[in-house]
Amino acid sequence: MTMKTTIAYLGPEGTFSHQAAQKCLESNPGNINLQPYPGIAQVLYAVENDETALGVVPAENSIEGSVNITLDLLARDIPLYIKAEIIIDIKHHLLSHSKDLNSVHTVMSHTQAIAQCRHFLETRLKNADILETTSTAEAVSRLNSHGEGLAAIGSPESHKIYQVPILHPDIGCYPHNQTRFLLVGRSPETNSLSSKTSLVLSLKKDRPGGLYDILGEFAKYELNLCKIESRPAKMGLGNYLFFIDCEAGSNHPDLLKVIDSLRTKTGYLKNLGSYRCIS
Repeated sequence: MTMKTTIAYLGPEGTFSHQAAQKCLESNPGNINLQPYPGIAQVLYAVENDETALGVVPAENSIEGSVNITLDLLARDIPLYIKAEIIIDIKHHLLSHSKDLNSVHTVMSHTQAIAQCRHFLETRLKNADILETTSTAEAVSRLNSHGEGLAAIGSPESHKIYQVPILHPDIGCYPHNQTRFLLVGRSPETNSLSSKTSLVLSLKKDRPGGLYDILGEFAKYELNLCKIESRPAKMGLGNYLFFIDCEAGSNHPDLLKVIDSLRTKTGYLKNLGSYRCIS
């Protein structure tokens, strides 16, 4: 990134998506602008429509699994490529201007954050109303314009940005919570250090051994799979797309052989790109 580059992310400031986007700033200080958008779809469409050069979207959480809207849009609807993945450690705090838990009657946050803090909510705030927002940071930002009794599940970053006290720290259900974010753009990544490739495919027809034959191509060349997941193809019951991540970059000598073989065995095949991890 030698020229000024704009990266879209799920806003507002203080979301975990914002934190992931900031990782891109660390290696390119002064060359990147970050632009918030109100939803995941809006981020992806902003990149597709050339409003921004790149976008950062959540793709998978270690507790709640895949972010379906991200997978569905990248699979068929939007012609974008994965340029990098960013792994963020997730810590959820309960933020509020209330003095104690007993005075909290409503908790707001993004649906994923609510799910990841389910045990705390069910045991410590079982009588509180739960309101979903488009992001964790949006929930925290609302607290400064409302009275006591409201709380939000948010990140340590949103606590700093919006100056809302931490009423109870680290309320997540599991200690090892991570989210995988994708940096996407309109063209494939050309970095020779890419170490992973993501594919989307469907079978030509549903038959015994069909998926086995596809997975066998990776086994033949000893390419390790680090993810395989099915999603409805939205073409009636029983029709599925398969998302496959393999540990092979664009320079791997056997990756192209596998992809060429898959073209003869699949009804639909899309290469989402080969990419690196930004740590």
